[in-house]
Amino acid sequence: MAATAAAASPSSSLLLSRRHAASSSALRAAARLRAPRCVLGAEQVRVVEAGKRMGGGDPWAAPWTPKAPAQEARLAAMPQETPDSRLKIFSGTANRPLAQEIASYLGVDLGKVLIKRFADGEIYVQLQESVRGCDVFLVQPTCSPVNENLMELFIMIDACRRASARSITVVIPYFGYARADRKAQGREAITAKLAANLLTEAGSDRVIVCDMHSAQALGYFDIPVDHIYGQPVILDYLASKTISKDLVVVSPDVGGVVRARAFAKKLSDAPLAIVDKRRQGHNLSEVMHLIGDVKGKVAIMVDDMIDTAGTITSGAALLKQEGAEAVYACCTHAVLSPPAIERLSGGIFEEVIVTNSILLPEDKCFPQLTVLSMANLVAETIWHVHRDGSVSSIFQ
Repeated sequence: MAATAAAASPSSSLLLSRRHAASSSALRAAARLRAPRCVLGAEQVRVVEAGKRMGGGDPWAAPWTPKAPAQEARLAAMPQETPDSRLKIFSGTANRPLAQEIASYLGVDLGKVLIKRFADGEIYVQLQESVRGCDVFLVQPTCSPVNENLMELFIMIDACRRASARSITVVIPYFGYARADRKAQGREAITAKLAANLLTEAGSDRVIVCDMHSAQALGYFDIPVDHIYGQPVILDYLASKTISKDLVVVSPDVGGVVRARAFAKKLSDAPLAIVDKRRQGHNLSEVMHLIGDVKGKVAIMVDDMIDTAGTITSGAALLKQEGAEAVYACCTHAVLSPPAIERLSGGIFEEVIVTNSILLPEDKCFPQLTVLSMANLVAETIWHVHRDGSVSSIFQ
């Protein structure tokens, strides 16, 4: 028995070694076939299939030189985005023509948005295109009707936030409630601070405003604010008129002296005059006297806004009494609440120059009115913000 087992042992070991070799060969062949399949790129698959069709034996034995790495080939096949595809501009219903001019200047299409009102007055907003990962700019002045336009802006901000926009910047050419920036009397609300808080809580990341009524109101925001000025637009227009007579820049009240001084400095360092007034109530004012010389000069009255035009009209009448040859009225925001049209069109002003920060209907236009577009200025600001550039460099 021992001899028989000893005799059978060499053949058994030889059989086991052959089986082990066959098994190892099969495993290597299987691994050889499986392993590359999980890393094949499009170019590799075409090379292998071509080798099989040509009957060239083992296709893996031939050296393979890819024309381009598989990852680069996939990236090249992906659709390329335009440089400004992440810049989105949407407009509310307050001043769509201005937003359209801004978009045209930047070379982009105005974003598609559905805004409607239900029978009970509720506002519905739906974005008609994707804003995921985009820098969204919402153009909406909060002019009359102030509460409607402000609420519409809040809902637009919320819609963009829920659509996963990367950043939301509200562009407010005219900021309503900006005049309620302090407590002049007891038990008054500071509505400018409240509006700033609501914009922040709604989800906006940045605010662009133009000619705020008072600079300290910018501190009411807890998010970055870019404050731009409409003066360059008006200054360029006045320079094109080439008024040859002596100029004097007039501030219609003491609170606008800083604004008027900056305007006069840019207008060939013109002299400055101030109208002293005493306000007796909301939208009511009384002119007292004039500080400065305007006799025989062309007076240019500068203010941030014209509401009922009581202040600026009374000041113009005083300038005429003091010997001014002509009076021009300049402002950024033409609110023009009644009876502003009757006062401004009465013939006391040579020209009333405003910007289109507020959309003026036909019934608010009169012969002396000149409306200048501030679309290029706002568009440049949007572009600098989108590209992380300096906004102050626009005004230097």
